Amino acid sequence: MIDFRKIVRPHIWELKPYSSARDEYTGTHGIFLDANENPYSSVTGESFNRYPDPYQRSIKEMLATLKGVSPNQIFLGNGSDEAIDLLIRLCCEPHQDNILIMPPTYGMYAVSAEINCVKVKEVLLTPDFQLRVAEILQQVDAQTKIIFVCSPNNPTGNCFRQADILELLEHFHGLVVIDEAYIDFARIPSFITLLGKFPNLVVLQTFSKAWGMAGLRVGMAYASPTIIQLLNKIKPPYNIGEHTQQKIMEALNEVHRKDEMVAYILAERQRLSQELQKISTIEYVYPSDANFLLVRIKGGKKAYDYLISQLIIVRDRSKMALCQDCLRITVGTKSENEMLIEALKMYQPN
Repeated sequence: MIDFRKIVRPHIWELKPYSSARDEYTGTHGIFLDANENPYSSVTGESFNRYPDPYQRSIKEMLATLKGVSPNQIFLGNGSDEAIDLLIRLCCEPHQDNILIMPPTYGMYAVSAEINCVKVKEVLLTPDFQLRVAEILQQVDAQTKIIFVCSPNNPTGNCFRQADILELLEHFHGLVVIDEAYIDFARIPSFITLLGKFPNLVVLQTFSKAWGMAGLRVGMAYASPTIIQLLNKIKPPYNIGEHTQQKIMEALNEVHRKDEMVAYILAERQRLSQELQKISTIEYVYPSDANFLLVRIKGGKKAYDYLISQLIIVRDRSKMALCQDCLRITVGTKSENEMLIEALKMYQPN
């Protein structure tokens, strides 16, 4: 059994959260003189003078239907980064507790921990980018509150073996946070389906990738109602703006568009991988379950600089663990991918 009292910082349980005007009156009709809002709007034809729903209820109802969960199992944040930061603040005492990550992985887990004065433990992935489960569990101590698992992983692009993640969930008594930012591009189901079995499971997803809405900054955390209630307790009152909420609901009403974009990206990912493998300077194209490819190329940093000179911007990941001479290349449009391929054909490392 998971004892949330041993995971969550003690004072959070007793914390009295800020109560906004929309907490006290949740109706949508009436004369609103309670929140010190401007009764007028400065945007012609649109009304953003009122505070938005602080709990994004309409979006959560739609997501609950789409994902097969209850609305009280959903938290919405200003990107997944807000959820990452809040989870650390929820569970980890500064200068005392720690989180555990498996490099190479998404950098914000460590950055958020360091901002909050929380120690970061690391266990490198295997050479084929899989979890070292036994070593991870050996590194866990009484102060380890969260294990962050990015699957599909950034920057490697692959999913971790489900059995390995299940072993962490079964043997670790803190939170196991599975970051599924790229799950729509993978061939495996989401861990959301296991929320009922593992109360210590938190699944992160986002509207930034498959939904094509990175500019709106909306991420989701799916977890037990207890964890969601606590996240709502410590978040800023109005963390998702009204315009953003409206656009997210528009997207959720047209799920087929997301599915069409994903299908196109998957087809381009396969074509791009095949074409890159034909280029002599490219040493290896790693298999991917995401919307990007990790590519090992001769003279990695030089290749990155060369592409910049051609106004083709990729990510140089060569300084990350296990990623020497590697570039992370996002799958673009067909024409963008063609320009990348032609540029790399002309690249000379010497």
